[in-house]
Amino acid sequence: MEVHHRQLGHGFLEAVYQEASAVEYAARGIPFEREVILVVKYKGVALNCHYKADFICFGEVLVELKALDRLTSREEAQVINYLKATGLSRAVLLNFGAPSLEYKRLVLTHQQ
Repeated sequence: MEVHHRQLGHGFLEAVYQEASAVEYAARGIPFEREVILVVKYKGVALNCHYKADFICFGEVLVELKALDRLTSREEAQVINYLKATGLSRAVLLNFGAPSLEYKRLVLTHQQ
């Protein structure tokens, strides 16, 4: 809310919101890793291709940022795949591109 509604508004590129979010997380003492490489495995073998998550906060919540006119099921599917790759269960998808901040909380229960 601080980044979108109180400071920048909508219309910037995703990279701007990512940088501003990192500044805000640091200022608020939120532990985070930025642009985390996510290894994808197939039958236990790490593939050469990988994903990159915008943030992982508190070591357990994946945060993915977008700057689009609106969120679609494509962005949700991307985040679900990120959760599969990391083994994490919780994510937040934020869209800074719309006039009002859009967000989606996603939870994935992993099969044992």
